[in-house]
Amino acid sequence: MFSHIFVGTNDFERALAFYRPLMAALDIEPRFCEAGRPWAGWQTTGGPRPLFLIGKPYDQQAHQPGNGQMVAFLADSRAAVDRAHAVALAHGGRCEGPPGLRPEYHAHYYGAYFRDPDGNKLCVACHKAP
Repeated sequence: MFSHIFVGTNDFERALAFYRPLMAALDIEPRFCEAGRPWAGWQTTGGPRPLFLIGKPYDQQAHQPGNGQMVAFLADSRAAVDRAHAVALAHGGRCEGPPGLRPEYHAHYYGAYFRDPDGNKLCVACHKAP
């Protein structure tokens, strides 16, 4: 469905320090990192698509997080959701909803919500029964 998702940052090095451990916790592999541009990308095993990208906005204007926008990463277990949330908070993220069941979505939806250091809202969710 998706070719790529791009999330902006105002501080590329700070964003890398946040996203590298988060992507590792989710077993999402690094694909490239070009500090001179600056941008970096990750992909799931077996790629090449979709890509998750971070970087400075192309128009060179300041990044502004959107209201109502969110990127949700798929986790293979509830433990992975817990781990990713903890990693995010340990690397500068801000909690927007701790790990837990969200039965208003469906009976097995287990998710956690947080913002990266630039204020972009992210989610990690598992849809499997325990």
